[in-house]
Amino acid sequence: MDPSAWNPSERRIMDGSAWAEFCDTLKAAGAVVLGDGTPQTPFDRAEGFRYLTRLLRAALETFVEDADPLAPELLRTAHETVKMGNDNPDNFYQNAPISGRHEYRIRGTRGTVHYLGFGTQAGNYGATGTLDTTGYLDDKELELGPDGSFEIAVSCERRPGNWLRMTPESRTLVVRQTRLDPEKEELAKISIERVDGPHQPRPLSAERLDRGLKGSALFVLGCAKLFQRWADGFQAHVNDLPPFDAAVAGAAGGDPNIFYYHSYWRLAPDEALVVEATPPACDYWNFQLSNHWLESLDYRYWRIHVNKATAAYEPDGSVRIVVAHEDPGVPNWLQTAGHDRGSMCWRWVRAKAHPQPRTRVVKTADLRAGRVS
Repeated sequence: MDPSAWNPSERRIMDGSAWAEFCDTLKAAGAVVLGDGTPQTPFDRAEGFRYLTRLLRAALETFVEDADPLAPELLRTAHETVKMGNDNPDNFYQNAPISGRHEYRIRGTRGTVHYLGFGTQAGNYGATGTLDTTGYLDDKELELGPDGSFEIAVSCERRPGNWLRMTPESRTLVVRQTRLDPEKEELAKISIERVDGPHQPRPLSAERLDRGLKGSALFVLGCAKLFQRWADGFQAHVNDLPPFDAAVAGAAGGDPNIFYYHSYWRLAPDEALVVEATPPACDYWNFQLSNHWLESLDYRYWRIHVNKATAAYEPDGSVRIVVAHEDPGVPNWLQTAGHDRGSMCWRWVRAKAHPQPRTRVVKTADLRAGRVS
């Protein structure tokens, strides 16, 4: 091909400027980790730079490898080693690229997982700074066959039976499966296919790679900036758990069935954080610890969260959770996994009421000695 006939993306790929801008944007994301308001310790900074590598892995899968809405495939881009936005340790997340210009069919079997929700979203953290929900369908609304099978039409126009709404702006399908006990619950088995044409991706082009590299780098930068702003805000109420703005949660792609409390914790070596609440009638609740970068702590090896099924309750139905560096010898102890600070999150899901969790900082020795009532 005559180079004079190349389009702008072809020229950017051929002269390397697409790659150079990708690298420059990633370098700018590094400045977020180095910025004011971030913890000034080698440990937290190392976690910050690791966080960027995790975001990049998710971004490349989303914007380069599985970016074609003509052939969407469900991927896990948030999991045990890719975390963001106070990801829920009880959740199994999947997502796929979609477009409001097309129609899709989701097929699956329900399994026994406690909660199953499907959402369509517009935007992304890099391009718009938001993940607005454009449609939502959960297991309470899902019509199942006798064998637990289901089909869902995904389209802008209403369809009979199970229907998940899109808008012309919809770009992502997200699936949340929430488990009370992963050892006992079977995940739903789910697939998606395009129905208004062949389910087949287009060959790679300079335009698509140029767009994918740009989208990936902007996602890393945008995600890092967004959740650093959240962490900054959370530090205005350290060791407290105020309600989180529902509009902000929704704009970040939060589940519309959840009422959130987000905040920040910080403890000296001899201190413990006591969190108490009386759960209302609800489908599910949990409380978790994360690091400064809003990554859930490593729940594979430490007990860093508790939920409706795993908690030990008081005789009056209330629950007391204790965050401490060392075992205080009381129920519902959550481990800090080598951290002295971070973010934290409480969720009420499909709750009849939203009682305010109460918090206080005490001495771990007093808890161990039974001097904390």
